[in-house]
Amino acid sequence: MRAVIQRVKQAEVRINRKLYGQISTGIVILIGIEDADTIEDIDWLVHKIKNLRIFNDQDDKMNLSLLDIKGEVLIISQFTLHAKTKKGHRPSYIKAAKPAIAKPIYEKFIKKFKENFTQKIATGKFGAMMDVNLTNHGPVTIFIDTKNKS
Repeated sequence: MRAVIQRVKQAEVRINRKLYGQISTGIVILIGIEDADTIEDIDWLVHKIKNLRIFNDQDDKMNLSLLDIKGEVLIISQFTLHAKTKKGHRPSYIKAAKPAIAKPIYEKFIKKFKENFTQKIATGKFGAMMDVNLTNHGPVTIFIDTKNKS
Protein backbone atom coordinates (compact mmCIF):
# COMPACT_ATOMS: atom_id res chain seq x y z
CA MET A 1 0.00 0.00 0.00
CA ARG A 2 1.09 3.50 -0.70
CA ALA A 3 -0.28 6.52 1.07
CA VAL A 4 0.12 10.23 0.69
CA ILE A 5 -0.85 11.98 3.91
CA GLN A 6 -1.55 15.70 3.85
CA ARG A 7 -2.08 17.79 6.97
CA VAL A 8 -5.05 20.03 6.24
CA LYS A 9 -7.08 22.89 7.68
CA GLN A 10 -10.06 21.65 5.67
CA ALA A 11 -10.82 19.29 2.80
CA GLU A 12 -13.75 18.13 0.73
CA VAL A 13 -14.49 15.67 -2.03
CA ARG A 14 -17.16 16.22 -4.67
CA ILE A 15 -18.63 13.74 -7.10
CA ASN A 16 -20.63 15.11 -10.03
CA ARG A 17 -20.33 18.57 -8.41
CA LYS A 18 -22.14 17.34 -5.29
CA LEU A 19 -20.45 17.37 -1.90
CA TYR A 20 -19.71 13.76 -0.94
CA GLY A 21 -17.49 14.20 2.11
CA GLN A 22 -15.74 16.96 4.04
CA ILE A 23 -13.56 17.47 7.08
CA SER A 24 -12.07 20.30 9.09
CA THR A 25 -8.60 20.15 10.72
CA GLY A 26 -6.95 16.78 10.22
CA ILE A 27 -5.50 14.76 7.38
CA VAL A 28 -6.32 13.66 3.86
CA ILE A 29 -5.12 10.16 3.03
CA LEU A 30 -4.71 9.23 -0.62
CA ILE A 31 -4.38 5.45 -0.65
CA GLY A 32 -3.05 3.27 -3.47
CA ILE A 33 -3.45 -0.50 -3.34
CA GLU A 34 -1.52 -3.24 -5.10
CA ASP A 35 -2.16 -6.99 -5.45
CA ALA A 36 0.47 -7.91 -2.84
CA ASP A 37 -1.17 -5.87 -0.05
CA THR A 38 -2.32 -7.76 3.04
CA ILE A 39 -4.22 -7.27 6.30
CA GLU A 40 -0.81 -6.80 7.95
CA ASP A 41 -0.15 -3.85 5.59
CA ILE A 42 -3.51 -2.33 6.57
CA ASP A 43 -2.84 -2.75 10.30
CA TRP A 44 0.69 -1.34 10.06
CA LEU A 45 -0.32 1.63 7.91
CA VAL A 46 -3.34 2.61 10.00
CA HIS A 47 -1.26 2.48 13.20
CA LYS A 48 1.52 4.50 11.57
CA ILE A 49 -0.81 7.21 10.25
CA LYS A 50 -2.85 7.59 13.45
CA ASN A 51 0.34 8.08 15.45
CA LEU A 52 2.38 10.24 13.06
CA ARG A 53 3.45 13.32 14.98
CA ILE A 54 2.83 15.92 12.28
CA PHE A 55 0.78 18.51 14.19
CA ASN A 56 2.30 21.39 16.10
CA ASP A 57 2.40 21.51 19.89
CA GLN A 58 2.37 24.65 22.07
CA ASP A 59 6.05 25.24 21.19
CA ASP A 60 5.23 25.12 17.45
CA LYS A 61 7.07 21.79 17.04
CA MET A 62 5.57 18.90 15.09
CA ASN A 63 5.05 16.74 18.13
CA LEU A 64 1.33 15.85 18.17
CA SER A 65 -0.53 13.07 16.40
CA LEU A 66 -3.95 12.97 14.79
CA LEU A 67 -5.18 11.27 17.96
CA ASP A 68 -3.70 14.01 20.16
CA ILE A 69 -5.46 16.82 18.32
CA LYS A 70 -8.68 14.87 17.73
CA GLY A 71 -8.33 15.59 14.02
CA GLU A 72 -10.65 14.45 11.26
CA VAL A 73 -9.81 12.21 8.30
CA LEU A 74 -10.71 12.12 4.61
CA ILE A 75 -9.74 8.85 2.88
CA ILE A 76 -9.58 8.74 -0.93
CA SER A 77 -8.64 5.73 -3.08
CA GLN A 78 -6.05 6.62 -5.71
CA PHE A 79 -4.67 3.90 -7.97
CA THR A 80 -2.35 6.43 -9.66
CA LEU A 81 -0.01 6.24 -6.64
CA HIS A 82 1.31 3.07 -8.27
CA ALA A 83 2.16 4.76 -11.57
CA LYS A 84 5.36 3.66 -13.28
CA THR A 85 6.91 6.48 -15.28
CA LYS A 86 10.34 5.08 -16.15
CA LYS A 87 9.59 4.41 -19.83
CA GLY A 88 7.87 6.79 -22.22
CA HIS A 89 5.41 9.48 -21.24
CA ARG A 90 2.26 7.52 -20.46
CA PRO A 91 2.23 6.18 -16.90
CA SER A 92 1.74 2.45 -16.47
CA TYR A 93 -0.51 1.25 -13.65
CA ILE A 94 0.37 -2.44 -13.88
CA LYS A 95 1.18 -2.63 -10.12
CA ALA A 96 -2.14 -1.11 -9.09
CA ALA A 97 -4.63 -3.74 -7.95
CA LYS A 98 -7.70 -4.33 -10.07
CA PRO A 99 -10.98 -3.12 -8.52
CA ALA A 100 -12.05 -6.62 -7.46
CA ILE A 101 -9.00 -6.79 -5.19
CA ALA A 102 -8.53 -3.10 -4.37
CA LYS A 103 -12.07 -2.22 -3.29
CA PRO A 104 -12.30 -4.77 -0.45
CA ILE A 105 -8.84 -3.72 0.81
CA TYR A 106 -9.86 -0.05 0.65
CA GLU A 107 -13.02 -0.85 2.63
CA LYS A 108 -11.01 -2.83 5.21
CA PHE A 109 -8.59 0.11 5.54
CA ILE A 110 -11.52 2.45 6.30
CA LYS A 111 -13.03 -0.04 8.75
CA LYS A 112 -9.69 -0.48 10.53
CA PHE A 113 -9.22 3.28 10.74
CA LYS A 114 -12.65 3.64 12.35
CA GLU A 115 -11.76 1.16 15.08
CA ASN A 116 -10.98 3.10 18.27
CA PHE A 117 -11.17 6.41 16.41
CA THR A 118 -13.97 8.67 17.55
CA GLN A 119 -13.44 11.65 15.26
CA LYS A 120 -15.09 12.16 11.90
CA ILE A 121 -13.96 10.01 8.97
CA ALA A 122 -15.14 10.98 5.50
CA THR A 123 -14.35 9.08 2.31
CA GLY A 124 -14.46 9.35 -1.40
CA LYS A 125 -16.23 6.77 -3.55
CA PHE A 126 -14.10 3.94 -4.85
CA GLY A 127 -13.67 4.12 -8.62
CA ALA A 128 -15.48 7.45 -9.03
CA MET A 129 -14.15 10.54 -10.75
CA MET A 130 -13.69 12.88 -7.80
CA ASP A 131 -12.74 16.50 -7.25
CA VAL A 132 -10.74 16.89 -4.05
CA ASN A 133 -10.27 20.37 -2.64
CA LEU A 134 -8.06 20.98 0.39
CA THR A 135 -6.02 23.51 2.26
CA ASN A 136 -2.69 21.82 2.97
CA HIS A 137 -1.46 23.26 6.26
CA GLY A 138 2.28 23.86 6.48
CA PRO A 139 2.40 22.49 3.85
CA VAL A 140 2.96 19.03 5.32
CA THR A 141 2.82 16.07 2.93
CA ILE A 142 4.17 12.61 3.83
CA PHE A 143 4.58 9.56 1.56
CA ILE A 144 4.50 6.05 3.05
CA ASP A 145 4.94 2.72 1.27
CA THR A 146 4.23 -0.41 3.30
CA LYS A 147 6.78 -2.30 1.22
CA ASN A 148 9.50 -0.04 2.71
CA LYS A 149 8.78 -0.37 6.43
CA SER A 150 12.39 -0.29 7.60
